[in-house]
Amino acid sequence: MTEVDERVRYAFMKALLHYNASPYLIQAMTEAAPDWLDVVAIASEDWTAFEKEISDTDIVWHVLEPFTAKLMAQAPNLKLIHKLGVGVNTIDLEAAKARGIAVANMPGSNAQAVAEHAVALMLAVLRNVVVGDDLIRRRNGWAMTASAMDGMGELCRRTVGLIGYGSVGKTIGKICAAFGANVLYTARTQKEGALARWRGLDDLVREADIVCLCLPLTPETDTLLNNERVATMKPGAILINTSRGGLVDEQALVAALQSDHLRGAGLDVFAVEPLPQASPLRDLPNVVMSPHAAWLSRETLDRTAKLAIQNAVLLERGDPLLHRVI
Repeated sequence: MTEVDERVRYAFMKALLHYNASPYLIQAMTEAAPDWLDVVAIASEDWTAFEKEISDTDIVWHVLEPFTAKLMAQAPNLKLIHKLGVGVNTIDLEAAKARGIAVANMPGSNAQAVAEHAVALMLAVLRNVVVGDDLIRRRNGWAMTASAMDGMGELCRRTVGLIGYGSVGKTIGKICAAFGANVLYTARTQKEGALARWRGLDDLVREADIVCLCLPLTPETDTLLNNERVATMKPGAILINTSRGGLVDEQALVAALQSDHLRGAGLDVFAVEPLPQASPLRDLPNVVMSPHAAWLSRETLDRTAKLAIQNAVLLERGDPLLHRVI
């Protein structure tokens, strides 16, 4: 094949990043892309640009904005929806399957960042970091209430219960064990060689001082921590969620936090995102929150860009994709 023929073969391959991406991620993807791949980045809320760009897009790099059958219908050339992360609950998998559109994800690409963020939330709740920060910013830094002072705790010797024991759960477990915590886990099956001790779900929820969610949102895990399970959590326990908001009955969680049945919560994800202005979670001093950012780190972005481009190359060649979901 001549050089001209080779260029014709690769013509018009286009990948669309639909996300409020940082300049670093856009640059990493653009620089890693082969010269036959046109990389276009648009903001999540820019639907005018989306409608313009999606019509001749071959690959969508998807993050959080739900990718529905209606959006797929605007993309006659679409061949791959590649989740820049793990959870594919925001993609209409049945519609993609019916259209013959491949869906892939990136298991493990953000595991270290999510795990470190989860532990940071544990420590922030235990050490009342946000309360202390707020006092100092209001020039009232040494006026911490007695209850806030008495509420200070340590991760060492506490029991951390991991619901889910994939790459994120295992990494959280290693970090917590290094702090001196007692680590338990539950999963669909017991894991050979696990560093944590296995418990059934309900036993883990009752026993753990800190319950940490490390699993995807599926029809089977939707509101896994329902009102009954939240009620059986150990008095004074802490909930950490860096997975998906739908795993938890949020109303039950709010009630447990308001009543002090639970000591606190560290939340990176919510039932509705962005978190509604009227959410009572905003007013609870025993809650530490972040804006679905646990996965973000420069290292994650580097791994993300590398894998996204790698699958684009495999798609163009007609070779099997990495981490294909459907």
